[in-house]
Amino acid sequence: THSGSAPEELLLKRSPKSVFTRYSCVDPDSVRYNPYTMAWIVGHRSLSGVLTGSAATFRLHEAARRPLLGVGGVRGGSKSCVRQTTLQVHMSVSDDTPRRRARKDGVAGVARSEEARTGLRRQQPPNGEESRVATLTPGPQLPKGDAISVQRKTSDKTRSSRMKKTPEKKGGASGNGMFGGDLDDEEYTDSMDEMWDKKMDAVIKVYCIHTEPNYSMPWQRRRQYQSTSTGFVIDVERRRLLTNAHSVDHHTQVKVKKRGDDQKFLARVLATGTECDIAMLTVDDPKFWEDMQALALGSLPRLQEGVAVVGYPVGGDTISVTSGVVSRIEVTSYVHGMTDLLSIQIDAAINSGNSGGPVFNETQECVGIAFQSMRGDDAENIGYVIPTPVLEHFLVDYEKNGRFTGFPMLGIAWQTMESPALRAAMKMQPSHSGVLVREVQPTCRLAGMLMPNDVLLAFQGTNISNDGTVPFRRGERIAFGYLVSERYEGETVTVRILRDGVEMEVQTPLGKPTFLVPSHIGGAEPSFFIFAGFVFITASELYLKAEFGADYLFDAPVSLLHKLTMCTARSKGEQVVVLSQVLVADANLGYEGIDNTMVKACNGVPVTSLLQLAELVEESKEAYITLDLNGSELVVIDAKMARESAREVLEMHSIPSTMSRDLAEALNKKWGGEGG
Repeated sequence: THSGSAPEELLLKRSPKSVFTRYSCVDPDSVRYNPYTMAWIVGHRSLSGVLTGSAATFRLHEAARRPLLGVGGVRGGSKSCVRQTTLQVHMSVSDDTPRRRARKDGVAGVARSEEARTGLRRQQPPNGEESRVATLTPGPQLPKGDAISVQRKTSDKTRSSRMKKTPEKKGGASGNGMFGGDLDDEEYTDSMDEMWDKKMDAVIKVYCIHTEPNYSMPWQRRRQYQSTSTGFVIDVERRRLLTNAHSVDHHTQVKVKKRGDDQKFLARVLATGTECDIAMLTVDDPKFWEDMQALALGSLPRLQEGVAVVGYPVGGDTISVTSGVVSRIEVTSYVHGMTDLLSIQIDAAINSGNSGGPVFNETQECVGIAFQSMRGDDAENIGYVIPTPVLEHFLVDYEKNGRFTGFPMLGIAWQTMESPALRAAMKMQPSHSGVLVREVQPTCRLAGMLMPNDVLLAFQGTNISNDGTVPFRRGERIAFGYLVSERYEGETVTVRILRDGVEMEVQTPLGKPTFLVPSHIGGAEPSFFIFAGFVFITASELYLKAEFGADYLFDAPVSLLHKLTMCTARSKGEQVVVLSQVLVADANLGYEGIDNTMVKACNGVPVTSLLQLAELVEESKEAYITLDLNGSELVVIDAKMARESAREVLEMHSIPSTMSRDLAEALNKKWGGEGG
């Protein structure tokens, strides 16, 4: 970190291969790092450098004492306000520098608007502080960095592709990189602007027409509306764009527009990951891809690392950039998919329209996608970013399966084991740590392998602590569910458990359990079945929100909330069937006031799904159809009258069919296969 303590080493960059060299400080107390300007400070002077051959020329900028602009503005005075001194030091060069070291670079991109150019940031000297210069001596070479995953370019290639060629300047060294040649401040600033322009040209504006389902009347849709958001190019060769899933949710038309262009292009949605709130788009028109450059993905940033959010938020039509730092990295709830995945919290502004836009680190690599923010009286400047590990999981999943299959889950309920008495009761040794399994969902892959009161000690060789966390990075811990979310559906994993004091290992493929009341339905149309004016649907959180508003957890019937929060599915395909409303007809006289009530049985048979209820009703030969509802209420329907009035009910309420398409196809397939 750079807060307060002086560094023992400086890390500088030279061209043409973007090589980094480490230097030791003889007088480290006089050197410090300013996280706001992202520059090293020697005394009260900012340090920038040009590395040429075996010597480095550092310019020590002594800025004039003048007020600094706020975050997002250009800091320091004009060029005439700066006095420069040159310092020559000999150096040793290492080409084997890890990618992560790049964030200590003295210069990085800063926030700017479409019209304002980004300049070199200079630090104003503190009042009363004496100016001192630290002597630098070469330090040891750095170890070789790890290779980046297939979704990222290698470190040297990524940086060399970012470098803008700079014309050779007479009388000085020439180079084709960001730091190449003997550049003055104006040329250096122009080079930074050109690099930013290339990055921002890959950021596009997304226009979407949405037509959402009407969960209260599922045979029709709501009034369409338009939204704008942001996306960016991830692959030019295969013509792929990324944005948020909620940006194109229930789309009827999607168009995209390049920065500075007046033409909109039709786009197609290739894949939607509701859980991770990511969508992949493509544009068929080759004109859209002319002179387009894909963004390179960076690794997970560190705390306090500077970031910039680029997009098209409300408040204007042109591209916007806001800057901030990484505040927190942990497993967070994704509002759109109602799942818990890894996310980055930042203090940069994320407003409506920023959704789907890239977030850049200090070396202009994309480290995530802006997707949600926290609003409230007690929340300020809290935005969330989908990090590259989640993004890469989405991309790899799509490449492997041709579609997004989702993130696996263990399907267990557990509790922490921080109580010494609890650990002793479970026969845990002092060397043991883990979490207590309280429930195993019958539809998960671990059903029959794990038992209640088993202690989950480790997942894939990583020990789980008593508070349910695992080591993440140096000085950081994270919920062990992150280890599960890194895997893919169908992948076999090993878990170590403690049962009655005996350790054992269990191997199991990963999957996703069936949720009795799902949080979402993957963008599909809601299912419904109508008989005698009785409208039956399946319970979901989307339905509860449509019926009872945002406060459905307080206003929905207790019986439905109990199913949502306390119950699990006992078999694949099990659902909670709800009698949503009663459309007035002669066949349902006396039952008009019933609504939002669970259906427990039909003709004495327990109802486990909407498809099963439709089968029971349509195949019944009884004179009366009986429905046992929640609350011990009984409904009796004259079957002959109901079938005779079916067309009249549909015409009266302008309903095209007695059931949704998915139910009709399932019943036709069954009856057709049976010769019915």
